Amino acid sequence: MRSAAIIDQLAALGGRPGGVLLVHTAFSNVRPVDGGPEGLIDALQRAVGTAGTLVMPSMADTDDEPFSPAETPCTAMGIVAERFRSLPGVLRSDSPHAFAARGPRAAEITAPHPLHIPHGLESPVGRVHDLDGQILLIGVGHDADTTIHLAENLAGVRYRRSCYSTVIVNGRLERVDYDEVDHCCQKFALMDEWLDAVGAQRRGLVGHAPARLAASRDVVRVARTHLAACDTVFLHDPGACAECDDAWVSMASRSSS
Repeated sequence: MRSAAIIDQLAALGGRPGGVLLVHTAFSNVRPVDGGPEGLIDALQRAVGTAGTLVMPSMADTDDEPFSPAETPCTAMGIVAERFRSLPGVLRSDSPHAFAARGPRAAEITAPHPLHIPHGLESPVGRVHDLDGQILLIGVGHDADTTIHLAENLAGVRYRRSCYSTVIVNGRLERVDYDEVDHCCQKFALMDEWLDAVGAQRRGLVGHAPARLAASRDVVRVARTHLAACDTVFLHDPGACAECDDAWVSMASRSSS
């Protein structure tokens, strides 16, 4: 598929030239695209224009190696994100929970953010939210939508999972342990029904893949509404999922401490 056709698809979805666009994608569902992953990136960048900022997840693949913005791969985020991080003009935040960005707001979005609260207001997803950015999911569902973790943090959910990262302190490797709002994320798929019900999400195609476009603020607002009614709505029932079981156990530990 040609770049111009992808740009037209994004415009039909409601993409805003000059805005901030956070993209999660699986290229295997999008292809074929002229120019491969770089061709898709070029189309996305052209869609937001020179006044717009393109953002992608760029998290480290492992917690055991110290993070280097210039060198650490993010292959688990997909080939598009992996290629994007190393392109000219792309900035990447200095955190194992990194995001990468290119455009006028890139430095602001990728500025230092707390290690122990990966997806709070002082994180790239929080800054995209504050800048009234949009979220584009291409060939993936809301289970890949990191912004929902921002909603969980803002809602003050009770669950956490024990995590760690490796950092360099005074030239020495150091393990940093912390508790993160996390679980398997499969039930983030509920967001489709909730966003569609209030007209806060548009669907279509980008390349050959199903795509969803929503404002970051709408995703957070809708998620927080449901979390206010039940803050465990995104967790599987106990016994159904090891990651969600960790989250359930953490609530029991926090309530007894």
